[in-house]
Amino acid sequence: MSKHPRPALAQIVLAFAGIYIIWGTTFVGNALVIRSIPPFYSGATRFLIASGLMYLVLRAREPRPFSGLNIGGSMLCGVLMTGIGNGFIIWSQQGLPSGICALFVAILPVTTLILDWLFFSRRPPSYQSALGVAVGLSGVVVLTLHTHSFSGAIRPVHVIAVLVGELAWSAGTLLQPRYVGADRVLNFGCLQMLTGAVFQLLMGFLDREWIGFTPAHISLQSALGVLYLVIFGSMIAVNCYAFLIAHVPAQKVTTYALVNPVIALALGAIVLHEKIGPMAILSAVLVLAGVALILFQRRALAAPGAGNLRRAAA
Repeated sequence: MSKHPRPALAQIVLAFAGIYIIWGTTFVGNALVIRSIPPFYSGATRFLIASGLMYLVLRAREPRPFSGLNIGGSMLCGVLMTGIGNGFIIWSQQGLPSGICALFVAILPVTTLILDWLFFSRRPPSYQSALGVAVGLSGVVVLTLHTHSFSGAIRPVHVIAVLVGELAWSAGTLLQPRYVGADRVLNFGCLQMLTGAVFQLLMGFLDREWIGFTPAHISLQSALGVLYLVIFGSMIAVNCYAFLIAHVPAQKVTTYALVNPVIALALGAIVLHEKIGPMAILSAVLVLAGVALILFQRRALAAPGAGNLRRAAA
C-alpha cells in the first residue's frame, strides 16, 4: 500500500488558516444572510447549491456517486447534522448574537463526549475529561442565565434551539461511522448536505417563512453572504478539514474549536457591533477552558466527530 506524499508546510498552514478563519467567520456570515432571507430558506438554498456542485465534481470522477453508501443511514445523519444541527443554529441567530452563538457551538466536544459515554461507546470519560465537561457546562450555564445582558431580542427558545442543534449534530457524527467508510466521506457529505437542505426547506414551510418574504427583497449583502458560505464555508473549508485529517493528528486539527469562537466574538463586535460584556468574557473563558481540557490530553481522547459542527454551521 503506497504512502501519501508528505505535504509542504505551506499547504498545512493554509489549510489550518482555512478552518481557523473561514469557520470563524461563518457565524457573522449567517447573521448577515438572515437579515433579508429567512433562516431555514437560507440554509436550504446554501446546501442545495453546495451539494449540487459537489455532486457534479463527484459525478465527473465516478458514474454513481452514491453507490456504496448506506442511503437510509446517510440521510438520517443528514437530517441530524445539516438539517437540525445547522438549521436550528442558524434559526437561533435571529436572537442570539453571532459571537454568543459561536460560544454555545464551541462546547460540541463536551456534548459529543457525554452522548458517546451515555448512548454509544459507554466508556466513562477520564478525570481530565470529566473536569472539562464540568467546566464547559458551567460556561453554558453562565451564558444561559445572562443572555438578557447580551441582547434584548433573546428569548429562551433561541437558546433551546442552538442547544438542540448542537446535540443533534453530536448524535449525527457519532452515528456516521456506522454508515460510511473513510473512502466515501465526500460522497457521504454530498448526500448529507442534500438531505439536510430538503429538511430545512420543510422546516421553512412549517415555520411559514414564506409569509412576507419575496426574492425581490433579498439584499445584495445577503446574496453575497450566501455565495460566501457556499464557496468558502461549505466547499473550501470542508476540503481543508479533510486534507488536515489525512495528514495531521486529529487532536491538533480540533484546535479550531478554541479559535473559531474568538474570531466570531471579535467579528461580531467589529462588524455587527455586538455587545461583549464581562459575563460574555467569563463564559468564553469557561467554555474554552473546558474544551481545552478535553482536547489536550496525553492520549488522543478528543470527542468523536468534534471536527464536524463547524462544518455544518459553516
